[in-house]
Amino acid sequence: MKHKAGFVNIIGNPNVGKSTLMNAFVGERLSIITSKAQTTRHRILGIVNGDDFQILFSDTPGIIKPAYELQVSMMDFVKSAFEDADVLIYMVEPGEKELKDEQFFNKIKNSKIPVLLLINKIDTSTQEVIEEKVLYWKDKVPNAEIFVISALENFNIEAVFNRILEVLPESPAFYPKDQLTDKPERFFVNEAIREKILLHYKKEIPYSVEIDTEEFFESDKIIKIRSVIMVERETQKGIIIGHKGAPLKRVGTEARKDLEKFFNKKIHLELYVKVNKDWRNDKRQLRRFGYND
Repeated sequence: MKHKAGFVNIIGNPNVGKSTLMNAFVGERLSIITSKAQTTRHRILGIVNGDDFQILFSDTPGIIKPAYELQVSMMDFVKSAFEDADVLIYMVEPGEKELKDEQFFNKIKNSKIPVLLLINKIDTSTQEVIEEKVLYWKDKVPNAEIFVISALENFNIEAVFNRILEVLPESPAFYPKDQLTDKPERFFVNEAIREKILLHYKKEIPYSVEIDTEEFFESDKIIKIRSVIMVERETQKGIIIGHKGAPLKRVGTEARKDLEKFFNKKIHLELYVKVNKDWRNDKRQLRRFGYND
């Protein structure tokens, strides 16, 4: 029996639904999903295994023009997604006309590997607009195969998955067949907490935050976790903790519930808030948090 395996890397502008798509493929919430832009900061691998295949889906940060060191690192993750892809998924939504970076756009148009262009969120558009968009993208990216999908409604996802399997190269598996991702447990703890901060705080707060899980201790019945929420300024620390600590408590409670589902175990989660001045522009700090690798 021939075995297929390869990297399928998902790229596109912020907020087009890349994380929702990957989670639909993988069947687990590996990538955080909120309505805010720049939710994904890392390149996250989700592994889908079958008897004769292994697909390594890779969710990447939305393409932006970097404004500080952290965003430079985020765009490096996107660059690396071009370098090792066996199949590229370029994701757009009905209203958009181009990628926010011309260099990346040219790479897609001149790609030697299969490109699947997915027009997502078609449940928010009319049939007429969708047909118009299909023609538009055929002209713009002639080397791409076009699919109309709704990642949220799971519409046409199976057709895309089957096409990926068809174009995937023959190869042995890259990872053990029972592995779901390349990220350690602490990464998912950090992401669960960060997701709740993205949901419950406004303006620049979520973008100034990084999570550092200092303790992760697992026994038979419970996982004990201690995580630090890093902010850049003293005023942000006050906002995160909030009136009588209630906002911070809400973040902890919601993150704990999600993590109990994710790890299938009881969780004890302690949260602290610390000021870590200007960490987004500090290369040494960024390396510590898994950026600039």
